[in-house]
Amino acid sequence: MCADTFGVGVHVTDAELRLIVHVPSNIDPGWTDPEAFQSLVADAMWERLDREEVLSGIATEHEAGDTVTLGTVTLETDGTIVEYNLEEAFDDEARQ
Repeated sequence: MCADTFGVGVHVTDAELRLIVHVPSNIDPGWTDPEAFQSLVADAMWERLDREEVLSGIATEHEAGDTVTLGTVTLETDGTIVEYNLEEAFDDEARQ
C-alpha cells in the first residue's frame, strides 16, 4: 500500500481558526473522497495534540492572516497512520 504525507496547520482569520490540510501534488489515486482523507488527517492530528490547548495558544499568540504549521501526518489509503510529526504551535514561554 502507498502512503501520502499531508501537511497540517491552522489559519487564523478575524472570525475563526481554520484547519488546513495540505495535499501532496502526487496523491495516491486511492484517495477518492477529499473530505474523507481530510477528516482522517484531522482525527489523527487531534488524537495526538491537545485541541483546546493548541487552538487557545494559536488564538492568543497569532494574528489574523497567520497560518501556523503543526506538522505532518502520513496515511495509507485505508486510513492507517504510518507516521506523524506534529508540534505544539507555541513554546512554553508564550504560555507563561
